[in-house]
Amino acid sequence: MLTRRGFLGVALAGAAAGAAASPLGAASAPFDLEEATFAGLRRRRSRELVDQYLARIRALDPTLRAIIEIDPDAPAQADARDREPPRGPLHGLPILLKDNVATADRTTTTAGSLALEGSIPPRDAELVARLRAAGAVLLGKANMSEWANFRDRQSTSGWSARGGQCRNPYALDRTPSGSSSGSAVAVAANLCAAAVGTETDGSITSPAAACALVGVKPTVGLVSQSGIVPIAHSQDAAGPLARTVADAAALLGVLAGETYALDAGALKGARLGVPRKGYTGYSREADAVLETAIALMKERGAEIVDPAEIATAGKWDDAEFDVLLYEINVDLPAYLAWAGAPVRTIADIVAFNEKNADRELVHFGQDILTAKPPSRARYDKARASALALARKGGIDATMDKYRLDALVAPTQAPPSPIDLVNGDHWTGGAMGAAAVAGYPSVTVPAGWAYGLPIGLLFFGRARAEARLLNLAYAFEQARRARRVPYLLATAAERPGAEPAPRPAVPAP
Repeated sequence: MLTRRGFLGVALAGAAAGAAASPLGAASAPFDLEEATFAGLRRRRSRELVDQYLARIRALDPTLRAIIEIDPDAPAQADARDREPPRGPLHGLPILLKDNVATADRTTTTAGSLALEGSIPPRDAELVARLRAAGAVLLGKANMSEWANFRDRQSTSGWSARGGQCRNPYALDRTPSGSSSGSAVAVAANLCAAAVGTETDGSITSPAAACALVGVKPTVGLVSQSGIVPIAHSQDAAGPLARTVADAAALLGVLAGETYALDAGALKGARLGVPRKGYTGYSREADAVLETAIALMKERGAEIVDPAEIATAGKWDDAEFDVLLYEINVDLPAYLAWAGAPVRTIADIVAFNEKNADRELVHFGQDILTAKPPSRARYDKARASALALARKGGIDATMDKYRLDALVAPTQAPPSPIDLVNGDHWTGGAMGAAAVAGYPSVTVPAGWAYGLPIGLLFFGRARAEARLLNLAYAFEQARRARRVPYLLATAAERPGAEPAPRPAVPAP
């Protein structure tokens, strides 16, 4: 086992007093890929990277529960990459996939559910084909909230019947959040170079913020949805989880077939709006991080419009649920048929869970899966209403009114404790507007409270990925808030506690 010093380095600056120690045990050498970026990793042999990451997974994942399955062919993939000329920007880099992204290899695709155990789809998801073409080594499948957290209203993020309860690497009793939980934890704990997650509403950006990562939820349709276990085609989007904006931009570029050039001076002259109503006031810690971020962005030349309210904030919630409930009842059976899965309908899934209740329903139920979907007429009305409120009357109206380049708000509160009895404790966040609109958003580490991460979310109009990535990059370079996780058993007692800085591994 790796020590706290060997694995994670410098202690929380003054914060560990009173906080329970890491449970990870005794000595080992430091991990020399810690915080390594794509630029540094590309200078190493791929097989060396895979072997080191696999050893780290064996040491840490019994505690973190971030991984569902390792591809047994990952070492062979790495050997092949080492023999080849570079295929693309991800050549030889070990990448993890969320367990709802189809691969036609020796790993299964199960969305965390025992009902899909053993399921191997007939071909790769389109985004997987892009990753392979770019030279990535697919390390395996990451744990996730089962069925992307759309099984029961009282669910616990990061739990799946196949993977168990995934844990936040900054405090093991805290939620990793969202449904791309294992992907985020694996990247934050340096178990891979980067990972692919998916989001319907918050499932990339929320775990990214909870794990001090950069997460990009792209415009719906920018990255192909083909071969991904769905919730709803109107809002589903796959995107990167990475330790830096540059790495996230490179991974998104492969997934989307685009190139993103980054500018550390992008905040200068940018006009940024700060929505307050519905986006602040739920967490004093998140509000404090926002104020610090605003001051920093002003220093870097941004023009801040504060407040720049989204008049329709939250008014789309009921319509959104109707849309998702209708579409999962159409989209999920279509995927199951394509994949040749052992269950073919939602009724089959419900019956399987009831038959295997001791493993599937031990912590929460399936009231979403058993809910009656709305009629087509009600769905059409809900979809039109959701778009009108989130797009035309929401993000678009606010950006037009204040002539904005982007909107910015705290991504969410610091991660709450894991609660398998009562489910997630959600206080607030900024992800909903872009999710319902199908517009892009980028979260970047922005600050800390009690040793727990808080992110800053940049969001805006459709296909604004390049602009948002530049703003996030400029903020990242100015703030440099990401810290290596310390794997404390629980959160620090001091409100301002922050893990001490650790530089990225220098290029060999």
